Amino acid sequence: MSHLPSVRLEFGSAFDMLDFVQVVSDYVGRLTGLNDDQMYDVSVAIRESVINAIKHGNQNDQDKLVIVEFSTVPRNEMVVSVADQGEGFEPEEVADPLAPENLMKGSGRGILFMRAYMDDVRIQRLPGGGMEIRMVKKAVSVIS
Repeated sequence: MSHLPSVRLEFGSAFDMLDFVQVVSDYVGRLTGLNDDQMYDVSVAIRESVINAIKHGNQNDQDKLVIVEFSTVPRNEMVVSVADQGEGFEPEEVADPLAPENLMKGSGRGILFMRAYMDDVRIQRLPGGGMEIRMVKKAVSVIS
């Protein structure tokens, strides 16, 4: 396929949108050439980032938008951007989920998972407010 899609989704902070985001992610991932393991990696990272945008970024405020953009680059890379309209945070101030005092906590591992499952993760404040997480997954051919 010579032209791979770019897709932009904008929706209010509602967890019931996760499945729709997943369907779009799977579609773009397949067109990018991701294998099943890579599709799983992207799925985990996207779910974590969208949940964080809704819960922590937008504080479950359904009037605030979550914006998810999917694109591809010629080298068979899937690029995903997830943005919220919240107050933002300093990534270096996020508690280490692997520190002994945090091991038993039920949350706090989202960014760790994103970084573990994706090839590149960048977190930045947006000029107009909110945060953006930009993630890249490279399609890798499996040689048997």
